[in-house]
Amino acid sequence: MKFKNTLLALGLIGALAITRFLPHPPNFTPVLSVAIFGAAVFSQRFVGILAALAAMALSDIAFGWHSTLPYVYGSMVLGGVIAFTLRKNRSVGKLIVVTLSSSILFFIVTNFGVFVSQNLYPRTLSGLAACYTMALPFLKNSLAGDLLFTLALFAFYHFLTRKQLVAAPEAA
Repeated sequence: MKFKNTLLALGLIGALAITRFLPHPPNFTPVLSVAIFGAAVFSQRFVGILAALAAMALSDIAFGWHSTLPYVYGSMVLGGVIAFTLRKNRSVGKLIVVTLSSSILFFIVTNFGVFVSQNLYPRTLSGLAACYTMALPFLKNSLAGDLLFTLALFAFYHFLTRKQLVAAPEAA
């Protein structure tokens, strides 16, 4: 990855992290998108994920820490690992599948984190089911936000670097 493309990718990740401070519907955020994007475009796989985690950590300093952050950050890493499949074939269809898969995984992991780290539900299977059921209204916004922010990131990066969206990234 060329130095100016690296700076561009870091800038896009930082810009999206800043959007967390703007008013938005619940769960309509770029949290997962920055990990997917970073993992797919940086020459060294985990550098992109670490850049996304660092950007999120900086914004979380302002928002405050909470008991589910390990699940959020872990889900970002898992979404980034799934996004490694975009490194050689970056078609729009594959980008959508990776984003939706990562978003659903994020939903499952983070809401499990709510269940185990907060005392909102009884520690039973019915309590776990209630936790996921109560979270379902937020899933729509998560899916929409993840798709919008991820597609926008890749489209903007593609436009600014003038690379074909389906082109393989440069070797590390």
